[in-house]
Amino acid sequence: MATTNGRSARVRKLVTRRGVELNFTELGFGGAPLGNLYRPMTEKEARLMLETVWASGCRYFDTAPLYGLGLSETRLNAFLRPKPRDCYLISTKVGRLLELCKPQERSRLGAFFETPSRRERFDYSYDGVKRSLEVSLERLGLDEVDIIYAHDVDVHTHGSKEAFDARLKEFLGGGYRALDELRASGAVKAIGVGVNEWEAAATLARAGDFDVFLLAGRYTLLEQDALTTFLPYCLEKRIGVVVGSPFNSGILATGVTADAHYNYGPAPEPIKERVRQIQEICKAYKVKLPEAALRFPLGHPAVVSVIAGPQRASEAKRNAVMMNAKIPAGLWRALKAETLLRPDAPTPR
Repeated sequence: MATTNGRSARVRKLVTRRGVELNFTELGFGGAPLGNLYRPMTEKEARLMLETVWASGCRYFDTAPLYGLGLSETRLNAFLRPKPRDCYLISTKVGRLLELCKPQERSRLGAFFETPSRRERFDYSYDGVKRSLEVSLERLGLDEVDIIYAHDVDVHTHGSKEAFDARLKEFLGGGYRALDELRASGAVKAIGVGVNEWEAAATLARAGDFDVFLLAGRYTLLEQDALTTFLPYCLEKRIGVVVGSPFNSGILATGVTADAHYNYGPAPEPIKERVRQIQEICKAYKVKLPEAALRFPLGHPAVVSVIAGPQRASEAKRNAVMMNAKIPAGLWRALKAETLLRPDAPTPR
């Protein structure tokens, strides 16, 4: 267990293809908010957030060049560099290169605020992946990262099945070879893919020899279709799964509100109605909705960590407390009885 200030965090182990043991804290930290996602964050706020996360016992940090167009990695540099390198795991992503541009031309103007003037360019080639990692290491101030994910090799990001197929071909023909070489040389401990679609994850899992996948928003209290093929395959092949966005971009944390968000946009009415039903059952069992949402994915034996992206230190503290909440087994049975959970969904004990 990771311990600090008298607190402890449960750890799950993953043995990589090369026999390296990685220790994931069950609650990981998603670094997108450090990139000023949805709102500017001051340096003081960012530091307080990271100090709170560390004090909770969390030792798995995930980031990406996309998050704040390099800002997330830079802020992690200042915090993690003085820490003993063997007491935490860090992952970053490849598939995008950041280019200098005019301020008004920078990428993701409506998502990330007050970022460096950079424009993203997709590149899943052999050289592009090597270059992406090199620049990430500079921003992080590290000699190595533990895990590299190929980022957003999916239909939604690239706009069509045809565009996805072209990027998949580019990655498998170049970028994947770069990742495999980096792992074989020991430059990284594990390689994987980070996507928002379980179908793309299932395709990629069969196309390469990966250690771990980061699946965001597609295995939650609201969605369990990943149980159809992807998660059973990961269990069979001993591929670890990190579940991102356990609150489905907000609605499973806030409940049904006028401005509830789902999948990075306003929640549609059918989603709101389903959440209302889940909330009613949670209330009957005296369980808070976000407590159930945070714990649920960890019921699956392939899942090694759940990463949440708190916007404030208070949210980071709340998430750590909720991880220790006792969830009665009757809650999961009731959700299945009302067809709000798939009957084959493994549940936490």
